[in-house]
Amino acid sequence: GKRAAALMSLIQSAKLNGHDPYAYLKDVLARLPTQRASEIAELLPHNWMPLRIL
Repeated sequence: GKRAAALMSLIQSAKLNGHDPYAYLKDVLARLPTQRASEIAELLPHNWMPLRIL
């Protein structure tokens, strides 16, 4: 459904931006609960920078 489509869109966007989709999702899901709403755009694939090298 719609949730699966949203997740696949994030995965494909991560790939297109040169990120490992697993590392991207793992990092974003770990940071999401404490991320400020005003800084949520930092977690989008085209803006994302990992906090640490995996």
